[in-house]
Amino acid sequence: MAMLVGPNLLRRLLRLQPSAIDGGSGLIISVIHQFRSHYSTTAELSADHPNDEGNSEKKDSKWFTLPPFAKTVNASVLRAKLAGKSHLKEADESTAIKWVLKCCPELPRSLVQKLFRLRQVRRESKIVEVSDDDSQVQRIQLKRVGAKDSLNIGDRIFLPITVREFPEEKQEHGCTDEELNFIRNLELYKDPAIIVLNKPPGMPVQGGIGIKWSLDELAATWLCYDYSEPPRLVHRLDRDCSGILVMGRTQTSARILHSVFREETIGVSEHDFDNEKRILQKKYWALVIGSPRRPKGTISAPLRKVVVDDGKSDRITVFDNTKIMSSQHAITEYSVIKTSSHGYTWLELSPLTGRKHQLRVHCAEILGTPIVGDYKYGWQAHRRWQNLPESDLGKNSNEKFSKENSLPFGLNMNSGSILEKRLRLHLHCREMILPNVSQALQYLQSSTDHDLSKLKSLEIVAPLPSYMQKSWDILNS
Repeated sequence: MAMLVGPNLLRRLLRLQPSAIDGGSGLIISVIHQFRSHYSTTAELSADHPNDEGNSEKKDSKWFTLPPFAKTVNASVLRAKLAGKSHLKEADESTAIKWVLKCCPELPRSLVQKLFRLRQVRRESKIVEVSDDDSQVQRIQLKRVGAKDSLNIGDRIFLPITVREFPEEKQEHGCTDEELNFIRNLELYKDPAIIVLNKPPGMPVQGGIGIKWSLDELAATWLCYDYSEPPRLVHRLDRDCSGILVMGRTQTSARILHSVFREETIGVSEHDFDNEKRILQKKYWALVIGSPRRPKGTISAPLRKVVVDDGKSDRITVFDNTKIMSSQHAITEYSVIKTSSHGYTWLELSPLTGRKHQLRVHCAEILGTPIVGDYKYGWQAHRRWQNLPESDLGKNSNEKFSKENSLPFGLNMNSGSILEKRLRLHLHCREMILPNVSQALQYLQSSTDHDLSKLKSLEIVAPLPSYMQKSWDILNS
């Protein structure tokens, strides 16, 4: 059997088995059962029903079988309950295409749609026939199923065996003990539903061309622990930004957290963002050049991506015409933490929306105080700015941080403070308040009558990276 299954299918089937905390979705099916169901059902169908709806098929045809359909936690509805909303209508998540996408997240959505469009997806159907001796015989037959057809509890979906033929999975990165300890020391919080990391500056969150190490791949390789599925990203941080990064440990918790982060952006507007309970709160610390005119306030300025350098690069900019479809509403609250006689200011920034480069653009273009080390949006200010002279305090600070050991993965969090010529981005996700998804799922397993809006939220705090801590010590000494 193992030779027929193959290592890639084995890994995917293992990942299809969520942990027990997965919202009581009923998806906990043993891998052995899946193997038996796949091969025995296929053999029976081939022997007893060589014809499928009148079309002749080869007896040795094979199908890839999904787990039986079971009700799952609706992420949007759960998020609404956490926010104290009970009037949100639960969307129908029982269609065939939604079940396929949930069970096979590695399949491109376009491919799944094509399979349904070409009528290559089947559903198991039981029929009763009368034999020659007048006895009733129950047989299993595969019938075509449409993308929007509803499923009943226990229904099984069959996909062509060719869906197994994905590109080979990436090789797991070899990791030394020092690197493994470094990755696991990034953990700020962990429970059955989520894992929270203190992202180091300079490490990208996602992989791509020319990227050797990314946090999502490292987490998938080394932070699964006893889970059969890897942690999943639910939001992003810029490569040069540091601080709190939340990942879902199961498919269900990731969907819920993604809904929380997405809806906080979609649901907020210029007029009603103070009227709704904010179940997600993010606070960034930033060191900026100059000082805002007012010690605190709210920035409401839409953003838009523009292409520059003859299409070679792009940047985000404030765009006044909100009627243009490509502009995105963006809101940021800010307050001054401390000012310095040297012309620097520490700000606390609370984004109410999650737009790309939102904080960096709002600071540079609206407040007129670009973030230290942000050469993309504050190049002119950095050209005019004079670095601090290296005082005795600076020398002592350099000696203090130079004693730290060099970090794995080519990272360096010591250099880049305000004493040095090449400044690093001084933007750090310092605090985050988010709903306790793990406890909410536990309550849903036992009863649906709990008032989830009264659950105590999780409060996470991430220490500053070394170079930002150095700048803080210098300016506040």
